Amino acid sequence: MKTWIALAGASALALLASGASAEDVTLQLKWVTQAQFAGYYVAKDKGFYKDEGLDVTIKPGGPDVAPAQVISGGGADVVIDWMPSALAAREKGLPLVNIAQPFKRSGMMLTCRNDSGVTSTKDFPGHTLGVWFGGNEYPFLSWMSKLGIPTDGSPQGVTVLKQGFNVDPLLQKQAACISTMTYNEYWQVIDAGLKPEDLTVFKYEDEGVATLEDGLYVLEDKLKDPAFVETMAKFVRASMKGWKWAEENPDDAAMIVLDNDETGAQTEKHQKRMMGEVAKLTAGTDGTLDPADYDRTVETLLTAGSDPVITKKPEGAWTHAVTDAAFK
Repeated sequence: MKTWIALAGASALALLASGASAEDVTLQLKWVTQAQFAGYYVAKDKGFYKDEGLDVTIKPGGPDVAPAQVISGGGADVVIDWMPSALAAREKGLPLVNIAQPFKRSGMMLTCRNDSGVTSTKDFPGHTLGVWFGGNEYPFLSWMSKLGIPTDGSPQGVTVLKQGFNVDPLLQKQAACISTMTYNEYWQVIDAGLKPEDLTVFKYEDEGVATLEDGLYVLEDKLKDPAFVETMAKFVRASMKGWKWAEENPDDAAMIVLDNDETGAQTEKHQKRMMGEVAKLTAGTDGTLDPADYDRTVETLLTAGSDPVITKKPEGAWTHAVTDAAFK
């Protein structure tokens, strides 16, 4: 932390001395304003971006916002996306590159009602499972392939319900299990009246099919420009400083998120709880991508049975150039 503060201070002094104006950076979030993205809001609120000479605009996402489409259309300099969808987009021709990985661990789970008869993976066949799409279905499909369970709705397989971003299918018993995140939808189920002992939870991390989630991605051609790499290094350095502050001050970080929620949809209780869970996913990393985590993600995606997420190992899909410049 002291090193980052010193680096940020030096950058600010250099900026003042040169008389240069702040550099504009636009960040596109993967979802709506919430504690899942606290580090970025903290970095902006606490002046960490300003200290680096950056003027950062944070654009909330939502169900109709695809980060890959936004950046391909020039609507952002850097986007937050899950690696499965980023690699799928890359194979289809959009050259996204991971420049940093603030989320070290996966928060994705499948949450099941015990009264549905599902308390182990052996119970999946014959049941309906709620799955998010839009890129989030890939780890699930890989998992089912690993288990040898078809996703065609047959008696020996599972029926896949294209789940909206709510927990209604579980509450209304339309599905035996639904997709949830440790920091969000699981707690919506609890707040709706079900108790932890009423549920069986399968964490993708525990099942060996976890894939990397919220990473920072840019377009490959931009990385040919040393000035852009330096700008992204400043952005990543300030962002990770924001994440560390958020980990150490979770309640205050949650309040900063609330202050930035223009919709007024978020609540203090939910955001504080979410921040506490998100901190477990970002802890212990400075944002530098671990190649072993990348390799595990790729291997999971390549083993999705007859419909793999990607058909070959990607080349050039990540770089340490930015984090090396940020923390040298």
